[in-house]
Amino acid sequence: MNKPLFALVLGMALVAGPAIQARAAAPAINDAQIAHIAYTAGAIDVAAAKQALQKSHDPAVRAFAEEMARDHAAVNEQALALVKKLGVTPEDNATSQSLSAAAAAEEKKLAALDGDAFDQAYAANEVAFHQTVNGALSGTLIPSARNAELKSLLETGLKLFQSHQMHAEHLAQSLK
Repeated sequence: MNKPLFALVLGMALVAGPAIQARAAAPAINDAQIAHIAYTAGAIDVAAAKQALQKSHDPAVRAFAEEMARDHAAVNEQALALVKKLGVTPEDNATSQSLSAAAAAEEKKLAALDGDAFDQAYAANEVAFHQTVNGALSGTLIPSARNAELKSLLETGLKLFQSHQMHAEHLAQSLK
C-alpha cells in the first residue's frame, strides 16, 4: 500500500528540507525552528485524533485516537513549558508550513470517508505519519538540537512515538 500523500509531503519537508538548506549554504535548522516543527507535528496528530473521534465508531480506532490526542497534547505542553523556561520563541519555518498544508489536505481527504474506509485510511496515515516523524526526529531534529533540554525532550518524545508507530501498525493490520 502506498503511503498517504500527507506522509510523503511530511517526509520531504522534514528530511529533505534541512538537507536542501544545508546545500544552499543556508543556516542550519535552529532550536527555535525545531521546537516549532515538533510542536506543529504534535498539533497535527491531535487534530487528526479529534477527527477520528468524531467520525469513527470502531472501539479500537477510538481508543487509539484518544491515546494520540492525550499523548501528543502532553508532549506539546511539555514543549511549551520548556520554550517558556528557556525564553525561546518557536520560529515558524517552511517545514512547519509544509506540515500544516499537508495536514489540511489529509484532513479534507479523510473527511470525505466514512465507516471502514475512514478507519483504514486513518490508521494507514497514522502509521506513515509516525514512521516519518520518528525518522525526522532521529535523523534531523534530535541531531540538530543544540539545547540539552530540548534534545532530551525530543528523545523522550521519540521513544513514545515509536510505541505509537507500533500501535498504529497493529491497528492498521487489524482493520484489513
